[in-house]
Amino acid sequence: MTNCVNLESNVTFLTLDWYTEISKYRYIFFFIMFTLYILIICTNSTIVYLIFIHKNLHEPMYIFIAALLLNSVLYSTTVYPKLLIGFLSEKQVTTYSACLFQFFMFYTLGGSEFLLLAAMAYDRYVAICKPLQYQIIMRKTTVSISLVIAWLVPGCHMAVLAIASTEAKLCDFKIKGIFCNNAVYTLQCQRSRLITIFDLVILPMLFIVFTYTTIFIVSHQSCKEIRKKAAETCLPHLLVLISASVFFVYDVSIARVELDFPKTVRIIMTLQIMLYHPLFNPFVYGLKMKEISKHLKKLLCQGKIIS
Repeated sequence: MTNCVNLESNVTFLTLDWYTEISKYRYIFFFIMFTLYILIICTNSTIVYLIFIHKNLHEPMYIFIAALLLNSVLYSTTVYPKLLIGFLSEKQVTTYSACLFQFFMFYTLGGSEFLLLAAMAYDRYVAICKPLQYQIIMRKTTVSISLVIAWLVPGCHMAVLAIASTEAKLCDFKIKGIFCNNAVYTLQCQRSRLITIFDLVILPMLFIVFTYTTIFIVSHQSCKEIRKKAAETCLPHLLVLISASVFFVYDVSIARVELDFPKTVRIIMTLQIMLYHPLFNPFVYGLKMKEISKHLKKLLCQGKIIS
């Protein structure tokens, strides 16, 4: 199939090059990806449901966890439905405008994840380093403002990049990937300087690292009970942060530094972003957070009794 620009409607069509590699097994891949998508929705939604129905989980830390898991569901939904439709289609074609919309949603929600992790880091900092002021600082208003900022700022941030990309001249019409992520930049003849200025999440990451460093210094100098509390509540957040950071560094290195990874490596790493991370979060919080784990076990026991 040829890649082209429809001059009458002024619509630019793109093809995704990775489908040629798996065309013989597309129905098998469809079944696997559909199963994983359902699993992502069920695992994340279950934890969100538990936090919603149990009043003892209506605390800032758990509210942020629920927001993070909800964000994971939305994050996956920006990719999986289009991907599943692609497996069942003979021609893997999308428009440039649809590609930019997927790009916008994918990185908006990706950026939101880092800001939510930053809010969770601050919550743990106040709880451990300023316990007497926790109720005053982490009020409902503070939590609400943090959630609004976490979803609004990345949206505005990515809108600048998406609008700039609509005006970019394209020299290629084949996406080197399985969906419209940073591969969009490889289509452009000349990349905007905005990419190197705006499209990073360095500030939230630096804030998170600084916050947890402070927490560990304070807890190390405190009693055993505080050290235990810090380890129990901070470890799950750190695991999720490390997981998100590794894939973010990979994603940035592809388009920003223009490293030429082999196609197989690109596909494997992109699948890791789509599969591993959205599934990793609910298992970490479901198993490592005591209160959530307790309610989850009760829910599973009730299910067994009913069955």
